[in-house]
Amino acid sequence: MTSRARVLLIVLLGGAASLGALYAQAQKKPGISFPNGYRKWTHVKTMYVYGKENKLFDRFAGLHNVYVNDIGYLSLQQGKNYPDGSMFAMEVDDGRTSPGAVESKGRKLVAVMKKISKLYSNTGGWGFEVFQGYQGTGTLKNMKECFDCHSSQKPKDYVYSYYVE
Repeated sequence: MTSRARVLLIVLLGGAASLGALYAQAQKKPGISFPNGYRKWTHVKTMYVYGKENKLFDRFAGLHNVYVNDIGYLSLQQGKNYPDGSMFAMEVDDGRTSPGAVESKGRKLVAVMKKISKLYSNTGGWGFEVFQGYQGTGTLKNMKECFDCHSSQKPKDYVYSYYVE
């Protein structure tokens, strides 16, 4: 192989690698990574979605635990708009019933909302991501699905959760 051919091959491989990296970055939601330690945040609520009557059933059936980070906690308490950096994590576990009880059977997913106003101006300032099972890589293809549902909560800064003492 001539040196000219080698240079051309290196340039082509470098270009392909660069395009691959750009494509991978385009698939990620900037600023939203798996929220390690979310179970140490403030627990907001628990809910069990078990029937088709609930609009969440098809995608989010199971035992839900919702957490808010320290940045968002004060706004949740006061019912005010959330500052940038506020995060909610909704852990959804497979649930099972046994006589007189409902219990967790393992994590299905963790859904995350993170407020970054400038970055997510088209979705009320909130970015959304979903992490399946115990994976640390997000799988959500289109944040619009999440935002369409949360848009009904615009008066509460797009958040369904509310403070209960």
